[in-house]
Amino acid sequence: MIPLSDASRRPVNFPIVTTLIIVVNVLIFIAELLAGDAFVTKWSMVPADIVSGKHWITVLTSMFMHASWSHIVGNMVFLWAFGPQIEDAMGPIRYLVFYLIGGVAAMAAQLVADPHSTVSNLGASGAIAAVMGAFLITYPRGQIRTLLVIGWFVKIALIPAGLLIVLWFLLQLFSVGAVSDVQTGGVAYWAHIGGATYGLLTARLFEGAKPSAATANG
Repeated sequence: MIPLSDASRRPVNFPIVTTLIIVVNVLIFIAELLAGDAFVTKWSMVPADIVSGKHWITVLTSMFMHASWSHIVGNMVFLWAFGPQIEDAMGPIRYLVFYLIGGVAAMAAQLVADPHSTVSNLGASGAIAAVMGAFLITYPRGQIRTLLVIGWFVKIALIPAGLLIVLWFLLQLFSVGAVSDVQTGGVAYWAHIGGATYGLLTARLFEGAKPSAATANG
């Protein structure tokens, strides 16, 4: 299942921040491919280093990195399906702040869960989990236009947002084709929980007076 867009509404404004986040993620992934393990090691987050007071900048940089093609493609597809609506509801500046804090909250959850780990952590999964948590709060009855591909069968169907979000979490647990041996599996499960919980609890605080979106046709 490949999510395409919210079938119930469309953003009033062009999602400039969501677009820029995707572009930055793609450019950094290209840098990973070109520079290899040294780049990944330098900019991904190692919990033990953070706890010892070293390399704090990696809490931020790691949320724009990915471990594999499937990792980045899956993340960016889901961000594009859910992000524009939340950006429209919050406004570009509040949405950017929300997204960045969501990524930090996700990394913090992973630090608390495994503070002595020496495994590199990277990925936008935690920040995107925050966006999805916000979507469930802002549009709890949302239906997502989704491309279904089952063998030779291809169809576009409307799928409840909640179902897609659960499937997305499962996708993160089975990322394959790693760019670097340094990373063993994308952002950890506790980071997903931290990001999603942050999104669920704070979405209303970042929204404007009223989420503004036009009704989509069909």
